[in-house]
Amino acid sequence: MIYKSKIGDIDLAKLTRLYPAAVVEMQGEVAEMSLEWIEMNEDKVNLKEYILVFDFTPLKEEIKDKKVLHFETKDELIQTMTEVAQFFQD
Repeated sequence: MIYKSKIGDIDLAKLTRLYPAAVVEMQGEVAEMSLEWIEMNEDKVNLKEYILVFDFTPLKEEIKDKKVLHFETKDELIQTMTEVAQFFQD
């Protein structure tokens, strides 16, 4: 299962986790937060971008193996999530 993304081919068969997030800045710190969190705290932080994280890191491994797609809007993120979800349906 290969997803052809704007950053290259992503082998979905090797995924351990797939998750969306929002990158925010608050008091000079930058962090990834859940979409639910950003909806509840939108007025308190500076939203930098949305991301979709493809995590290939085996369980209990310390060295992270991730690919990240970056989006300016939540709609772009949702559209890509919908495309990726098609690979997991029968």
